[in-house]
Amino acid sequence: MAAYDTHRPGNGELYPRIEPFDLGMLPVGSGHSLYWEQSGNPLGQPVVFLHGGPGAGTTPNHRRFFDPAHYRIILFDQRGAGRSTPYANITDNTTDHLVNDIEALRALLGIEMWLVFGGSWGATLALVYAERHPERCLGIILRGVFMGREKELDWFLHGIRNVYPEAWQVFVNFLPVAERDDIAEAYYRRLIDDDPKVHGPAAAAWNHYETQCSILRHKPTGPAVWNGSAALALARLEAHYFVNRLFLGEGEILANLDKITNIPTTIIQGRYDMICPMISAHELASASPDAVLNVVDAAGHSAMEPGIRRALVEAANAFRDKGRF
Repeated sequence: MAAYDTHRPGNGELYPRIEPFDLGMLPVGSGHSLYWEQSGNPLGQPVVFLHGGPGAGTTPNHRRFFDPAHYRIILFDQRGAGRSTPYANITDNTTDHLVNDIEALRALLGIEMWLVFGGSWGATLALVYAERHPERCLGIILRGVFMGREKELDWFLHGIRNVYPEAWQVFVNFLPVAERDDIAEAYYRRLIDDDPKVHGPAAAAWNHYETQCSILRHKPTGPAVWNGSAALALARLEAHYFVNRLFLGEGEILANLDKITNIPTTIIQGRYDMICPMISAHELASASPDAVLNVVDAAGHSAMEPGIRRALVEAANAFRDKGRF
């Protein structure tokens, strides 16, 4: 059984804003090119940030979880996300492809080993990557554990109604009654349609639902509004991965944990995370003898919730201070 502590936020706030010292595009096949960047200390310890979604992309604030004097901070946008091209594209966009892309980026940058940092879908990807390439991982920091199992997908599509019935009802009411038996598939058909008049409202409805359920203190907002193509990748890629069961075998991550038992792992979990409920983090920690699970009591899912934000900074600082690298 892993160490299991209730996390009490300290003084670890985000580091000041910084700009990249290097960036580029990495062609990875099938027409995809990935945006990547490096910031912080060019000679520092490498850390790779794996964003959520799938499809969420990176933001400048993601650089700020890490001490820039110590870390060589690598961010990249996964296939179809953010500044990677082609935008919102699902061709050859699978978990296997993304894992291979991480390795291609590591090789491009000449990095032998790095700290792997991921939240939500990024936590899924971090675990799969580590299990397939444990020799490349100095450590793992996870936030909002999601292991891609059927019960986790079912919770997102159905279970959340037990806590946010109003948000779920709006989400489902977007669909005709005859299509509500398979919510993910019904949304997916609309989201992959080339016509913005079809995929736009569907993306707005999908993203509105997720946003409404992501923070501890629920703040109901008005109806979902389509604000242009910037919102498409998250909804389209999430639906694409959901209908394909994340391109993972059921229970695959837990079944392969023995491959990463010697990698220092810290799990940050909001107790009231409604997107990725705490039971998954508890199950992962219980099956990982050397993992540390820090529970942030007053927090939901978002990485920018105050307690989650501080815990993530402190986790990165702890790896720095222990001299593991």
